Amino acid sequence: MEPAEYALMDQAEQRMWWYRALHARLADSLAGITGRVLDAGCGTGGLLAALHRRAPGLELFGLEWSALAAVRAAQKSGAPVARGSVNALPFAGGCFDAAVTADVLCHAAVDPQAALAELHRVLRPGGRLVVNMPAFTWLLSAHDRRVHNVRRHSAGQLRAALEAAGFTRIRTRYWNALLLPLMVAQRKLLARGADAASDVAPFPPWLDATFHGITALERRLPFPMPAGGSVLAIAARP
Repeated sequence: MEPAEYALMDQAEQRMWWYRALHARLADSLAGITGRVLDAGCGTGGLLAALHRRAPGLELFGLEWSALAAVRAAQKSGAPVARGSVNALPFAGGCFDAAVTADVLCHAAVDPQAALAELHRVLRPGGRLVVNMPAFTWLLSAHDRRVHNVRRHSAGQLRAALEAAGFTRIRTRYWNALLLPLMVAQRKLLARGADAASDVAPFPPWLDATFHGITALERRLPFPMPAGGSVLAIAARP
C-alpha cells in the first residue's frame, strides 16, 4: 500500500465511521475468545488498539509488512508487532487461539491460498479465524487501486477459499449493506477517474455520525443482509 494511504489510515482509523464499524464487527466476532490473538496485516494498529480497550484480557500480537506502519501500530496499541508477510507468518504452529485478517487477502502482494494455509498453521486446533473482505468484484474502483486491492469476494467465494484451506464451521455475513447504494454511487459514478482519491478521508462530523449510526443499526438487525460493501467470515481450525 502507498505510504500516503498508511498516513491517511493512521489519522482516520480511530475516528472515521467505517473503521469504527469494522472494529465493532471484528470485536463481536471474537466474543468468547481468551488467550493469544493475532491481527495479521494490522496496518497502523487501529484494530489492536480497539481490541485492547474492548477486551483487555486478550494477549494481542500484530503482523505488518510495512516497517513504518508496524512501528506506529506498536506505539498505538502497546502490542508487540512483528514485521513480515501473511504469506509466510513468522510464528510457530498452533500458537494462537484466534487470528483476524481484515481487508488483507484482497491485497496485490498477498497470495490468498498461501496466507490462509499459514493462518491455519498458526492456529491451535479449535482456534478461530475471522476474515473481512471487500465484497463483489464489480465494485473494484479507484479506491481499490489506491490501496492496492486486486480482488473482492462474494460470500460464496470467501467460503470456498476457507473450505479449500481446511477450515470448518464457516459462517459468512455481508455488512455495510444499508449504505451500499451510496457506495455504488460514489465508486461507480462520482469517483470513476484513475486519479480519484481513496475513500479514506475526514467526513463532516454530522455525516460521519449519521453513517456510523446506520452501521450500528444494521449491526443490531437479527437477520442477514443479501449484499453489502464487505463480507465477514468466522471459521475454525478443526
